[in-house]
Amino acid sequence: MAPSDERLIDLYLDMLAAERGAAANTLDAYRRDLGDFSADLADHGGAIATAGNEEIRSYLGRLSGRGFSAASVARRLSAIRQLYRFLYAEGTRKDDPAAAIEGPKRGRPLPKVLSVNHVDQLLATAREGIDDAERPVAERLRAARLNCLLEVLYATGLRVSELVTLPASAARRDERMLIVRGKGNKERLVPLNESAKTAMRAYLALREEASQETKKQTKKGSLKASKWLFPSFGESGHLTRQHFARDLKALAAEAGLKPRQVSPHVLRHAFASHLLQNGADLRSVQTLLGHADISTTQIYTHVLEERLKSLVRDLHPLGES
Repeated sequence: MAPSDERLIDLYLDMLAAERGAAANTLDAYRRDLGDFSADLADHGGAIATAGNEEIRSYLGRLSGRGFSAASVARRLSAIRQLYRFLYAEGTRKDDPAAAIEGPKRGRPLPKVLSVNHVDQLLATAREGIDDAERPVAERLRAARLNCLLEVLYATGLRVSELVTLPASAARRDERMLIVRGKGNKERLVPLNESAKTAMRAYLALREEASQETKKQTKKGSLKASKWLFPSFGESGHLTRQHFARDLKALAAEAGLKPRQVSPHVLRHAFASHLLQNGADLRSVQTLLGHADISTTQIYTHVLEERLKSLVRDLHPLGES
C-alpha cells in the first residue's frame, strides 16, 4: 500500500528541518503549498505517490485558472520538484515526474524602494511624542518600540523574523555589531549605528519606567523579565511580524505615505538600495543581508546601473553638459 500524501509531505519536511535547518516559516510555506497540491490531486482521483507528469501539469494549469500569478505558480512547482526529487532519492518513487516540467516564464520585478526622504519622514513621525511627559507611559512605550524597530531595521537590513526575535541583550551591550541568527540557523555580524543604539536605550528605559509604574505581574510573566528585546504576552513571547507590519502601515499613513507601499520588507530593500546608491559594493550588501547566493542580491543591480550612468554623465569629459 502506497504511503499517504500526509506521510510523504511530513517525511520531506522532516528532512528540510533536520538536514538543511529550514526555519519554521519556511516549513509552514512548504506545508501549505504541498498541502494544496495534495488536495487538488485528491479532488481528481490522484495522490502524490502515484501522480505522473500530466497530473502535475494539469494542477499547474488549474492554478493559473484560479488566478495565480506566474510567480506563485513557479513557487508551487519549485516545491513539487523538490518533493519528488527527495522521494526519488529516498527510493519512495522509481521516477521523478516533475523533473522535466518547465515553469511559467516570468520577469523578475524590481523591489519596491522608499526614497531617503520617505524613510526620514517615517523616522520623524515615529519619534513624535516619545518624550512627551504628558502622555501616558504606555502610549510613549508603544511609540518608542515602533521607533526602535524602525531604526534597527533601517540600520541593519534585517529580515523581519530576525528583527522581532532579537534578544534583549542586543540593546544592553555597548557594541558596534549585532550577532544575527538568520535562515538555516546561520549567524552573521551586522553593524549597528549610533541612532539605532540610542533608540534601543530609550525604548528599554521606557519599558523599565512602565514596569515600575504598573508593578503588575501576570501569570504569563512580566515584559521586564523577558529574554526578547520586543516581548509580548503572545504564544511566541515576542512581537509578531504581523503586528509590526500593521503598526508600520499605520505609521506610514500618519507620515503621509501610502500604507500599501510600506512594509518591513520594503525597508529592508531601502537599506540595501541606499547603501548601493552611496557606493557600497554588491558583495558587501550580500553579506549584510544574509543572502547565501549573490544572485539573490543581484535584484538590486538596477541601482548600480543608475549610479554608473550618473557617474559617466557627471564625470566623463564628453558627458552631458
